Amino acid sequence: MQDESDTLTANLPTTLLFDIQRPVVDFNTYFLITGYVLQKMLETTRTYVARITNHSQVREDLDQCGFAASKLWNIGRYYIQQRWDEDGEIPDEAELKSELKDHERYSDLHSQSSQRVLEELAEAFIGWYNSDDGNNPPGYRKRGDDHPRSTVTWKKKGIKHDEKHGQLRLSKGFNLKESRSDFILVEYETRPDVEVENIQQVRGVWNGDRWELHLVCKKEISVEDAPGDKTAGIDLGISNYLTIDYEDGASELYPGNVLKQDKHYFTHEEYQTEGENGPSRRAQKARQKLSRRKDHFLHTLSKHIVERCVEEGVEKIAVGDLSDIRKDETGESRNWGASGNKKLHGWEFDRFTTLLEYKAEEHGILVDRVDEENTSKTCSCCGQIRDSNRVERGLYVCESCETTMNADVNGAVNIRRKITQSPPTGDMSNGWLAQPEVFLFDRESGRFTPREQGNCKP
Repeated sequence: MQDESDTLTANLPTTLLFDIQRPVVDFNTYFLITGYVLQKMLETTRTYVARITNHSQVREDLDQCGFAASKLWNIGRYYIQQRWDEDGEIPDEAELKSELKDHERYSDLHSQSSQRVLEELAEAFIGWYNSDDGNNPPGYRKRGDDHPRSTVTWKKKGIKHDEKHGQLRLSKGFNLKESRSDFILVEYETRPDVEVENIQQVRGVWNGDRWELHLVCKKEISVEDAPGDKTAGIDLGISNYLTIDYEDGASELYPGNVLKQDKHYFTHEEYQTEGENGPSRRAQKARQKLSRRKDHFLHTLSKHIVERCVEEGVEKIAVGDLSDIRKDETGESRNWGASGNKKLHGWEFDRFTTLLEYKAEEHGILVDRVDEENTSKTCSCCGQIRDSNRVERGLYVCESCETTMNADVNGAVNIRRKITQSPPTGDMSNGWLAQPEVFLFDRESGRFTPREQGNCKP
């Protein structure tokens, strides 16, 4: 006897059966079948900020958790310093968890919350170690004898969600419980248009005046209304922050000069105000202003790229996956040299890609992170792979087919071709592959505007 799914597929047209039966692996999508309608869905995450409505009742408990997170951070910081002084090594997150899991302060928080504190500490030290920019290593979280309120993260095992009444039950650590059933019962509210479900994480964040919740939720989004059927490839870089190639269209460069200028100016201002007890008020303001400018740049750039993809009729965007750029094949920290490490440390490629993903989803555009291996060495016209083809920064000359092109655009084309085999067309040595359009960020308007094209080599 056929089950219900077999009966359904047996009655569908052949064209639909092909789509249903083939493996669905690209872009984390799946298909819902309703009669003869085939709808493509994308699974993603959204973070919603929620106001705590019973703040006066739970503030003391949240304060205890925030102070506990600071204390555990300081214990981990002390352990790292000892290891560094003894053998010059920085322990990774696995070692930190293994060594400190039996420490008394580890049990002040739910086990997964304590793990997240140590993960953040390890990430901060690895970022500092790779940056080589003269900054001090991550410090202790303490002001005199007081501990600040650190962000506390609860993962799924430490959360119980009552959707009907808008309540979250957040687990305490063993040391902070008055009884086995003791927990923090938080009542929250979000914007009226937000539906909170499938919570993956809850972060308690002190905003300077009160606690608020950041709810990380899994969400499914329909992508049936894509603006076209073309593809685009994005190559992320340091000199050119982003290079994009559109299928059957032009290529564009987006330099990161604005970010570099801000980094240089505000870092200089920070160094002038660094004191014995850490950054001064002026240094803290400089860091906050730099962070706001960087946020604005990344949000504006991701929004602009999505708008351009809509104009070009793009359905899929391939982005180079640089999640392991700081590690070599063995998992050890990769050394890009003093200058390269410094630039790479401020290069928030993962954050930009995340912003691009959720902005693109709203227009039905899928974003796929693809392996970048050999994309900078391979000729996008003939396929030859050779290191020597990239003769200097920004210039790629193929020894086989003699095509001369912009090196970053060549990389973007190869990334695009990871999900489509459509090759570039026309004479690439004289067209957009050699002289792509350049978009610059205008501070006054807060927008990206095209720069006048000049006669220059790629």
